[in-house]
Amino acid sequence: MATLEIKNLHANADEKEILKGLDLTVESGEVHALMGPNGAGKSTLANAIMGHPSLTAREGQVLFDGEDITEAAPDERARLGLFMAFQYPVAIPGVTITKYLRSVMNAHRVARGEAEISLKEFRKTVEEAMELVNVPREFTTRYLNDGFSGGEKKRLEVLQLALQKPKIAILDETDSGLDVDALNVVAHGINEVAKANGTGVLIITHYQRILHQIVPDRTSILMDGRIVREGGPELVDQIETTGYEQIRADVAAAATK
Repeated sequence: MATLEIKNLHANADEKEILKGLDLTVESGEVHALMGPNGAGKSTLANAIMGHPSLTAREGQVLFDGEDITEAAPDERARLGLFMAFQYPVAIPGVTITKYLRSVMNAHRVARGEAEISLKEFRKTVEEAMELVNVPREFTTRYLNDGFSGGEKKRLEVLQLALQKPKIAILDETDSGLDVDALNVVAHGINEVAKANGTGVLIITHYQRILHQIVPDRTSILMDGRIVREGGPELVDQIETTGYEQIRADVAAAATK
């Protein structure tokens, strides 16, 4: 069982403190929802976990399977078994999805001391993953995210998740910009991958709709750079009913006692 543990993390972006002593744990085999209003620090946390160079960790640790990776490079974190699906995936004209996926798979194989994947095995593996997450086969002939709709970009992210089989996946607002049909496809794909591979999922969102389809085992509420409330799926229902302001008021009231 893999464990991602964030301990007392303080992180700056452009010299501004965003994360202010954050503690969070995600384990393989579980879905952990991280919710919070806009500007709470959710995407900053996702980038801090993956080692984005624009962020500075001033204090605290990011641990993966007990190993301190606070200063590790993003590619090293990925090779260890961390994966991140971006809120806004980047388009790379001229690079086919087939070439990109094979390069990523080979990078992971080389890191494990394995030979590069044969073309025959690659095709079989990709076709099986596409079937699992309901991605059309013609995707592989297109350039990476070039001219893709929001829903197509997110479906490609889920395909990468299925192929890489990470220990822990961070999904940064995967539901952003999706219509109902695209959301259904993406949610189904995430559920199938998590079930098939035992991947731990940290799903970051400020909406509730995706969490009706990807039901979290645990839910954490992030506000002003700190986790202010933890619980189960019932927290999702509470936010849907009363919004974040009620939680903010409760936290403020508790601080004055």
